[in-house]
Amino acid sequence: MQRRERTRHLIELGGLVQKAGLVELADDDRATLYGALLDIAGRARGDDAVDMLALWKRRGRRAFDAEAEKVE
Repeated sequence: MQRRERTRHLIELGGLVQKAGLVELADDDRATLYGALLDIAGRARGDDAVDMLALWKRRGRRAFDAEAEKVE
């Protein structure tokens, strides 16, 4: 059961990478995507981490809300 939940979680995270347009932007190059994600993680650990995470959360929620409005 835990393995199934973990697999679903990883698939959903991959879907977010796709939804954000990163796959096309990086021309489906996994090294580029991984490097970008490492850069994001490094920035999120920096001095302004709390502000950065809050900004990303707001942007993500707005995008999810806008997408939900399109569906309705």
